[in-house]
Amino acid sequence: MVSVDRDLNSTIDGCEESCTPRFQTEEEILASFGYKQEMNKTMSTISNFSIAFGCCSILSGLTPMWGDAMMSGGSIAVIWGWVLVSVFTFGVGLSLAEICSAYPVTGVAITSADLGLAQFLASVIAIRNPEYDASIYWQYGIFLVIAFIHGVINSVSVKYNGFFNQTSLYWHLVGTLLIIVVALVLTPNKPDAKWVFTYFENDTGFSNNGYAFLIGLLQSQYTLSGFDSAAHMSEETRDAARSAPRGILYAIGTAAIVGFGFMLAINFCVQDFQAQVVNATVSPQMTQVFLDGVGYNWTIVFTVIIMGAMFFSGSALTLGSSRMVYAFARDGAMPFSNYLSRINKTTQTPVYAVWANIIFAVVVGLLYVVNTTAFNAIVSINTIASSLAYLIPIALRVTVARNKFQRGPFHLGPFSDFINICSCFWIILTSILFICPTQFPVTAENMNYACAPLVVVLGGSVAYYYFRAYRWFDGPGKSLEPESEPESQWKSSDGDTKDAKFKVREVEHVNVT
Repeated sequence: MVSVDRDLNSTIDGCEESCTPRFQTEEEILASFGYKQEMNKTMSTISNFSIAFGCCSILSGLTPMWGDAMMSGGSIAVIWGWVLVSVFTFGVGLSLAEICSAYPVTGVAITSADLGLAQFLASVIAIRNPEYDASIYWQYGIFLVIAFIHGVINSVSVKYNGFFNQTSLYWHLVGTLLIIVVALVLTPNKPDAKWVFTYFENDTGFSNNGYAFLIGLLQSQYTLSGFDSAAHMSEETRDAARSAPRGILYAIGTAAIVGFGFMLAINFCVQDFQAQVVNATVSPQMTQVFLDGVGYNWTIVFTVIIMGAMFFSGSALTLGSSRMVYAFARDGAMPFSNYLSRINKTTQTPVYAVWANIIFAVVVGLLYVVNTTAFNAIVSINTIASSLAYLIPIALRVTVARNKFQRGPFHLGPFSDFINICSCFWIILTSILFICPTQFPVTAENMNYACAPLVVVLGGSVAYYYFRAYRWFDGPGKSLEPESEPESQWKSSDGDTKDAKFKVREVEHVNVT
């Protein structure tokens, strides 16, 4: 039975008895991968989990896409689709948690989250004044302010960021509970349980109901992503080999349970499917359900809660993304790596990487002003790219590294291969769905252009490597310079002192199974 909180003492004792070198500190573990500990390890398991849960924000993910899912499979796609996606996503989380435990190293979403918040704010004004139409420039201006605030928040010491993201956790949980209770109590004329659990609707234009149901899964899969942020924060988390895997699994599990309750409550509040979903006069359609069910005042309260969740989610995404940029730059795999890999001495955070993310998000956001079709295409590859990033290490774990993989404190035991294979299958399936058309007949306006920027990015990356980067890039592990470290940095389990360079070579042969 796989458990995040399993007893690890026997495994560790077994390693010691087999003459496996024992690391005294987490700095030594990190150095075994060729990296120096440059950031403060001040985050607890709850802070790590809070960041990952903030990236999986159910309120900011489910609210804008709920209506599309209802039209692509009805209540069945929303309720049972959420259950199906949650199960497979938890499997993916298990696979990544196993890898993260063995390698507790740091490794567009910002634009999507912050601009989505700006759009939602504009829709709140439209609730009060239906004739008001917020200009695209006004929305972009709000987006700039939000992005700047997120840049400032993520430039401070990570210990304050941990507190901020714990506040995000409580905001999501309490806010979601409030929406569920108030909506169920005040909404009249609720549908029966049979409608909620069995109603199917296909308004996609496709004649194949199975395909429509699969398209309806995209809402759930889009929401249950970003949990890998727990791994990106591992170098700033205490006992990362255990805490980061827990952060991943706690985030998925909590989001799955809370999201199911939220979706169930919303579907029990649908009074007229055609009027509130198909022909809704307010966007997103969930807002129409709130207005008809709980009235204007409570709808404003709900939207404030949802906007707060979007704000927290955007901040968490900025934090996780900045650590990815820092990790790539540290290995020399980014333009201006010299700057992007620097750690601010005062805050102990990669400030340059944070603001590089903000600047990139602002530039991508300009596409929303110029061409919304191009903007949607670029933003839509976010989930696909994340999924492919999950796929690569999992696939390598179950193929070329199957017999060489050195397990960490958390591992899947005999279930590892089965879970990893299922995870690969699910990632491939959902990645294909994310580039498929969602409406028929397919026109230039509703065409899913996600494959175009994805091909451009992948093709450009491959070309850059073969024409330039292959000359100097030879893999990760560049920040540790053994010759500059004290000779007595390492001690093996028998107390002998060894130099860092020898120790790094030796760890390649360590087997902690």
